[in-house]
Amino acid sequence: MGAPTRADTGSLPTRRLRPGGGLRAASGVRPAAARRVPSRVGLVVLIPAYRPDGRLPGLVTDLVRELPGCRVLVVDDGSGPEYAQVFRAASARGADVVGHGRNRGKGAALRTGLSRATELWPRADVVCADADGQHRPADIAAVARRVHATGHMALGVRRFTGPVPLRSRVGNGATALLFRLATGWRLGDTQTGLRGYPAGQTAWLADVPGERYEWELSVLLHAHDLGLAVEEVEIATVYEPGNASSHFRPLRDSARIYAPLLGFIGASLSAFVIDWIGVMALHLLTGNLLTSVVGARLVSGTANFFMNRRVFRAAPGTVWRTAVRYVALALALLAAGYVLLRVLTGIGVPLWLAKPLGDGALYLVSYLAQRRAVFRERR
Repeated sequence: MGAPTRADTGSLPTRRLRPGGGLRAASGVRPAAARRVPSRVGLVVLIPAYRPDGRLPGLVTDLVRELPGCRVLVVDDGSGPEYAQVFRAASARGADVVGHGRNRGKGAALRTGLSRATELWPRADVVCADADGQHRPADIAAVARRVHATGHMALGVRRFTGPVPLRSRVGNGATALLFRLATGWRLGDTQTGLRGYPAGQTAWLADVPGERYEWELSVLLHAHDLGLAVEEVEIATVYEPGNASSHFRPLRDSARIYAPLLGFIGASLSAFVIDWIGVMALHLLTGNLLTSVVGARLVSGTANFFMNRRVFRAAPGTVWRTAVRYVALALALLAAGYVLLRVLTGIGVPLWLAKPLGDGALYLVSYLAQRRAVFRERR
């Protein structure tokens, strides 16, 4: 199989959606910058690796054969001297190897590799793949073809058929559901490590927060926020018995992965509880629906504003600017919510039920507006 071309998109099904420091050469390996590299490299395969086994050198060999002319960039994420031989073998088979002095996490390794790839080969597409054998060279090539043909970010999507570990099947399903609730995007595989980025369109990745596995989910949230097109390419689902080579820590890393999604959902639920209690209490005191809705929303809206400033990581010093935009959005949602309550209670729906139904209908609108307009500073 030759290097990807614009016309060669493969036959696998696809789906499109729109909406740093501490670097060193791995032990005994020449840093990538010291090698002589072609001035026109069209593809870089980036592989973050932490304590890899002997499959890594074989993967490098397969990639060099499968994708002639590509560069394979391996980031040793602080594996330690006992793994130096594996990285030396990968280097001997054609990989450019750099590393961290200590383990910093997959997100940090990917960010380091993307920065280095952009520095050395600015005209190259970058495809990120795992070092544990889950991504076949043919699937890496398929994602590379899709990125090169469309100029869009691409995900290698597993269908989770066959002998897949239960924690992987359940974990991916839960994350995909939460992601869809928070963004409206229906992605088949939010945890895939096989991802492609088009040449010249990786600068935004430096601003994505996170150091470990949660970084990859944050990338998808940022892509949604930026309105990027995302392609999905179906790939094989490959797991070894027991998934022994995985360094994923189910409890700790799952908490990191879900945090960006649960932050917004949690803030919304907290504000909803405050708002619901406020409407019920004020309606008992005043008997006036409009007064109850406005008063409760003032309290819950203020609490939600400060919670969402943290969730969306609003820039320091932007409280007043974001507050003005938030108030404008809140007023629009308040009017819409009041109209919905009037309509629902007018057709016989009790107030205690009409309130969550109306607010639920406005949830997605509120989320998209806050991510794209309220807390996002234009550059």
